[in-house]
Amino acid sequence: MNRTVNFVLALIAVAVAGGAQAQAFPSKPIKIVIPFVAGGSSDIVGRALGSKFQEILGQPAVVENKPGANGSIAAEFVARSDPDGYTVLVGSIGVFSINAALFKDLRYNPVRDFAPITLAVTTPNALVTRPDLSANSMKELVEFAKKNPGKLSYCSSGTGSSDHLTGEVFKQGAGVTAVHVPYKGGAACQTDIMGKQIDISFQNLGAVTNYIKAGKMKALALTSTARNPQIPNVPTVVEEGFPDLVVTSWQAAAAPAKTPREMVMKLNDAMARTLRSPEVRERMTQIGFDVVAGTPEEFGKFMKDEVERWTRVVERGGIKAE
Repeated sequence: MNRTVNFVLALIAVAVAGGAQAQAFPSKPIKIVIPFVAGGSSDIVGRALGSKFQEILGQPAVVENKPGANGSIAAEFVARSDPDGYTVLVGSIGVFSINAALFKDLRYNPVRDFAPITLAVTTPNALVTRPDLSANSMKELVEFAKKNPGKLSYCSSGTGSSDHLTGEVFKQGAGVTAVHVPYKGGAACQTDIMGKQIDISFQNLGAVTNYIKAGKMKALALTSTARNPQIPNVPTVVEEGFPDLVVTSWQAAAAPAKTPREMVMKLNDAMARTLRSPEVRERMTQIGFDVVAGTPEEFGKFMKDEVERWTRVVERGGIKAE
């Protein structure tokens, strides 16, 4: 009898301890893993998302940049991490959707291997050029490329990124050739655009707005259907006669699959409150990001739809990983 009582008491103790542990989350810093180098869109958004963790959750965010293979290295690392709520991936459309469409040997599955937290922000891409490029419109850029076959270069944040695939669709639609130069993140690509080492790129507007305003690079068009109030003089690709180039890029957060729902919801609440705070929302808006801050369910459906969409784009265009 005593053994039975002791066993029951032990089970109760374990259950209470487990409940207390869940309620105490987080009890240590939360690692936010960024799949690209510092300074790009994922880095900007990831640091913003974690900026109020101490205030809201009582524990700070620790940001770790882990670039390589268009975000696949970081994504695989997070996918294989303990599902305890303490490791979060903040990445791009490439990490969460395009990689799955483009790479047949991908070592993670974004839909299967992650617990969605939130779609954080969206932004169009901007077609930017080195400041001294002679072309001042998409028409002039196409003419330049055709007069100088094989001379035009374009960089991206990595093979399979939205800026890479947008460049591929542009080449196909315009009937021009251009040399693709992939980097381990948008920041390095942007540096070489401003340094006049690369000719053009389709970069997230939220990462290059300030450079455009400062005259460090030129913007020829936005991959959207409407102009952006931050740079109202820049036309859209639709206005320029390239409706197939309408692309919305985005940044989102996810945890390893099987992360307990109560932890996912705590992270979602902290991130959504941070993004909706006046100072963070204003900062995001000023550089060209539109705040979403949706639910885990909304991001899960959105991610699945995006994987399917980009799979169709890759197959239809016969786009291959380089």
